[in-house]
Amino acid sequence: MARSFRMPDLGEGIHEGEVIAVRVKKGDAVKEGDIILEVETDKATVEIPSPYTGTVVQVLVKPGDLVKVGDAMIHFDGGKVISAEPANLAAPPPADFAERLPEASEASAVKPGAGPVPASPATRLLARELGVDLRSVAPSGPAGLVTAEDVRGHAAKESPPSPTSPPDSLKPETGQSRPLAVQVPPPLPDFSRYGPTRRIPLRSIRRATAKQMALSWSQIPHAGSQNAIDITLLEAFRSKHKGEIASKGGRLTLTVFALKAAATALKAHPNFNASLDVAAGEIVLKDYFNIGVAVNTEDGLIVPVVRDVDRKSLTDLAIELNETVRRTRDRKTDLEDIRGGTFTITNAGAMGGGFFTPIINYPEVAILGLGQAAWQPVVIENKTGLREIVPRLMMPVVLCIDHRVLDGADAVRFLKMINNSLQDPEELLMTMV
Repeated sequence: MARSFRMPDLGEGIHEGEVIAVRVKKGDAVKEGDIILEVETDKATVEIPSPYTGTVVQVLVKPGDLVKVGDAMIHFDGGKVISAEPANLAAPPPADFAERLPEASEASAVKPGAGPVPASPATRLLARELGVDLRSVAPSGPAGLVTAEDVRGHAAKESPPSPTSPPDSLKPETGQSRPLAVQVPPPLPDFSRYGPTRRIPLRSIRRATAKQMALSWSQIPHAGSQNAIDITLLEAFRSKHKGEIASKGGRLTLTVFALKAAATALKAHPNFNASLDVAAGEIVLKDYFNIGVAVNTEDGLIVPVVRDVDRKSLTDLAIELNETVRRTRDRKTDLEDIRGGTFTITNAGAMGGGFFTPIINYPEVAILGLGQAAWQPVVIENKTGLREIVPRLMMPVVLCIDHRVLDGADAVRFLKMINNSLQDPEELLMTMV
């Protein structure tokens, strides 16, 4: 009996991926659990194991192909090959697909109200979180599979208007055009009229970044607060101890101190360690402190997560962050490495950046940006009470917040705590949790 392996639902809103490598070819004998494909999705490369033991009959994808959840990728076993054209991976499954795939056949034979509804574990979890009965959801996946999008769509129809929804008087009437924010952008002009052009595919990390940033910018009303922190004493402390940390396999960078300062500030200001559930009209406060660190790679920006920052020493963080950055730049991260963050730090200082405006990593509610520290003349009051100009190492910092959850005064207080922690190592050590 021929079986068709399709792009699985990897959960957390992942709809598509790019095929990076195909590990099998026609005629190969494969055992259940053998790695057959590598797919890059949501900024991570995922190794996909075979759910079957059998022989590869047909490979429908090649490196570089974009595949959606449910698309046919490989056919296994048996006398008759399931026909599918590689150029049309999004085509619906054949009419007798459910008969050829025993698991799907059993699921599709289930009568309403009896037996399990075919859905992935991630989709079932989402349904539980949204309070959706899977039996009431109209499936759109192959062989009657309920997808995560089906669940979200059903929840949106059943949920009452959220507190952020506009009143009926402000909603467009039937027949009117949609608000500008959700309109399809107009077609691009013919640039070739003005000179030579080239096109490159929007793929891999750049594609995922484009989607994530568009989501963040369209959903989150950003507000920013900035400061310049005197890190003269901190840099002296860092220089004194960086050799010892390096001997243990770590790098004592300014980001390490920022991680610890942020964790302390997040504990003192829990609304920064949160997400907004618009559908429920609730703020979700998280009692764990997993901080994402933006890493610049040759392929684009990736944000791996350092977990339980509040429970780790500066030495532990210096070692872990160094290894995390190395693995990220070597493209060795997986999906779990980039999931579960509660707050993000992005440091443009290593590349010479100064003040800039980072975009919040949805569904978080704040992000901290660090710029390059530079020596500047600063007016201080000396011990005699007189003012004098002295050189100080000043680092620009920017805090962007979700103005639905946080206000400018919150940002000022949070940034002041970051400032106090980073300008004085003793303050950092005394307050860090």
